Amino acid sequence: MNKLSKYVLAIAVSAFLVNCGNNNNTKNSSAMTSSKAEKVYVAPGEHDEYYAFFSGGYSGNITVAGLPSGRMLKEIPVFSQFPTSGYGYSEETKPMLNTSFGFVPWGDAHHPDISQTNGELDGRWIFINENNTPRIARVSLSTFETEEIIELPNSAGNHASSFVTENTEYIVAGTRFAVPNPQRDMPINEMKGEFKGPLSFVSIADNGRMNLDFQLNMPGFNYDLAHPGRNKSHGWFFFTSYNTEEANTLMEVNASQNDKDYIAAINWQKIVDYVKNGGGEKVAGTYAHNVYDEKTHTATSTMKEGVTMVDPREVEGAVFYIPIPKSPHGCDVDPSGQYIVGSGKLSTDLSVYDFDKIIKAIENKDFVDNSYGIPVLSYENTLAGVVTQPGLGPLHTEFDGKGNAYTTFFISSEVVKWSLETFEVLDRQPTFYSVGHLMIPGGNSRKPFGKYLVAMNKITKDRYLPTGPELEHSAQLYDISGDKMELLSDFPTHGEPHYAAGIRADIIKENSKKYYELSENEHPYAAKSEAETKVTRNGNEVHINMTMIRSHFAPDNIEGVKVGDKVYFHLTNLEQDFDVPHGFSMIGANTSEILVMPGQTKTIVWEPKREGVWPFYCTDFCSALHQEMQGYIRVSGKNSNTPLKYTLDE
Repeated sequence: MNKLSKYVLAIAVSAFLVNCGNNNNTKNSSAMTSSKAEKVYVAPGEHDEYYAFFSGGYSGNITVAGLPSGRMLKEIPVFSQFPTSGYGYSEETKPMLNTSFGFVPWGDAHHPDISQTNGELDGRWIFINENNTPRIARVSLSTFETEEIIELPNSAGNHASSFVTENTEYIVAGTRFAVPNPQRDMPINEMKGEFKGPLSFVSIADNGRMNLDFQLNMPGFNYDLAHPGRNKSHGWFFFTSYNTEEANTLMEVNASQNDKDYIAAINWQKIVDYVKNGGGEKVAGTYAHNVYDEKTHTATSTMKEGVTMVDPREVEGAVFYIPIPKSPHGCDVDPSGQYIVGSGKLSTDLSVYDFDKIIKAIENKDFVDNSYGIPVLSYENTLAGVVTQPGLGPLHTEFDGKGNAYTTFFISSEVVKWSLETFEVLDRQPTFYSVGHLMIPGGNSRKPFGKYLVAMNKITKDRYLPTGPELEHSAQLYDISGDKMELLSDFPTHGEPHYAAGIRADIIKENSKKYYELSENEHPYAAKSEAETKVTRNGNEVHINMTMIRSHFAPDNIEGVKVGDKVYFHLTNLEQDFDVPHGFSMIGANTSEILVMPGQTKTIVWEPKREGVWPFYCTDFCSALHQEMQGYIRVSGKNSNTPLKYTLDE
């Protein structure tokens, strides 16, 4: 029996065992169920202890859930148009979705990561990558709005991202799909040695502003996941890579031939110094940098050209490969920075590397090979130990800060707890089903909170009512405060979460923005009082500076608009109270409705195509007289002489 056949047999056996295990799970006593329900119950008026930020996968957004309740609190639009708020539809936010490929109204969001100070989560921002059109976004955790998106040129498949260094100095992003660099027309079957896998280093300023500092032009493997070193290994970054075979067809077979692939160990501080001293070469690379200004409530998109490219062979002592079995996915660093855990998807063991041994191997030049000029360290001499046969299909590991690690196993559908001291398995709990990533709040920092673990499952099957051929994915909450893990609950997640980041809610709540100060609104079309409202014409453009307040628009009746005009509604919400947005919708507008936060200004465009009297109204319930919050626009013929006028209560 060949290796592939054995692997398929293992999948079949594990699927049978998982389904059997699920049948047994339904026999829990009502007393035990009641006890678990109490642990996740959050009474009306009380708040969850943690925020969990789930990547939305193919939704392109971030969803926010409370823990332990599992209640969905918010969806944050990031890479996809979002009609709930008008993100990507309003004139102010359309620039956020500009790329070098044009306007891209969708993204594939994978890995959120919260900013850190001294290796601890600080609650300022959350960063998230976009896999399809390589981008990284920064979301403010005071407003829960996307403030910045930067595109990554010369890259394809921004998967090993967006993981943040300990003081939020850098985000480092890998290339999942090796491509020609520079891009050019060439035969695909000649990729070996010609394709590249650039790693992008994005610096972060004190105010959060991102800058593409340089790219490291690595050999053309697939760079999958990554984490920064911490504590003693600060200054390093570790990436898993697969397809060291450089295969380009029938990848599930041809990219799994080598017994070992590589972890790339990168001393980013050395490379930063090299670039600061003039190292690297300026190469072509067009990319968009989109920034949202909170004062003007408006985004701008700047197209940039050129990036500093670094050849890893030119920076001595900065880049090394470490062998890892086999087709690895997760690459995770424990809170002390001592251990780097590599998860080979097709391996029956977990490889745990010792940072001190890695440094010693580098100092002793303990190299067993080189790959395209990059030294390959000894596998045996860098190992701290091996977790032997913990499960099938290891993917991702997080830590509780108490000396324990937790790893997901996709094929055997379980979470396994093991000791960082002895590398022995301590506990295992089933998931339902085919778990991908897991998240412990703070689990990728120096100080994990270590109370809960969330498993993100790829397949739901019988967990919820059958609402069609596709169900939402399942997240499962475990209590990890004791010696044994306890499954408390599961709840649906939106899109396909690939990863999540969690933080104590109180860290964010104290900095939460309640509303935008109207006096600080610098939008050029803002009307900060009803006295400032107006309607003006400039050729075929009509600009309406309109205010919104409970429970009317000003102005509320407008005449003199003509067929073929381009009508700009500049909407300012005059409220200065928490959670009183107003909505606006115009019949026939080829856009979404717009939700305007208190003190904010947003703009939508309407191009009337028919004569008549057309209503607009508020879409968000705001008061007992919400239904009365409406107005009319009279549209006359293209050559009409109807004068432009507007009223509020005559």
